Amino acid sequence: LSVLIALIAVAITFLIWRFVQGRRSSRKAVLLLGLCDAGKTLLFARLLSGRYRDTQTSITDSSAVYRVSQDKSTNVTLIDLPGHESLRLQFLERFKAAARAIVFVVDSVAFQREVKDVAEFLYQVLVDSTVLRNAPALLIACNKQDVTMAKSAKLIQQQLEKELNTLRVTRSAAPTSLDGSATGGPAQLGKKGKDFDFSQLPMKVEFVECSARGSKGEEGDADLEGLEKWLVKVA
Repeated sequence: LSVLIALIAVAITFLIWRFVQGRRSSRKAVLLLGLCDAGKTLLFARLLSGRYRDTQTSITDSSAVYRVSQDKSTNVTLIDLPGHESLRLQFLERFKAAARAIVFVVDSVAFQREVKDVAEFLYQVLVDSTVLRNAPALLIACNKQDVTMAKSAKLIQQQLEKELNTLRVTRSAAPTSLDGSATGGPAQLGKKGKDFDFSQLPMKVEFVECSARGSKGEEGDADLEGLEKWLVKVA
């Protein structure tokens, strides 16, 4: 009898594993999120073509198949979402269920000035029920590192953890899902009774420094090595 119970337990575990893997493999999108002017669209263009191009504030999404550099047969769909405050949540609502991974792009130069807005948007992403359930890999891409005044990834991580900790304490209104429906109460961000840090989240969170423009400007190459290596891992 004990052998039979053990076999049933193994079978159930295998079925759960297959179900989880199947759901993950059906999600092929990597979403590029962030505030306006963080550099998402230039980063999107650089990843796809390697070339610099002038960009303007996006009012709709852009998507394209990205083949990871080390395995041409493996690909994901990059989706660049608008960063404007009036648009970003409705586009996230549209694509969040398809997300295998999320790249949250931060303007490292303007970060000190925008930290509260950055944290607010990131908070909205992290407490979303679909994001919590699917737990897509999350990369905080600290862009514009070619500029002297850019903040380091370490400082950006520390400041975001501090702001997110404050946000989860001070958010008094019962949150709603991105489609406006009530969730029945706030999702708990991190561990109750402890100061927030990214290791408490259900998804793996990493930080990387990058520059979509590159140190030599329009004529040079972008500095996206850390981002490209991460895309290989999540593809």
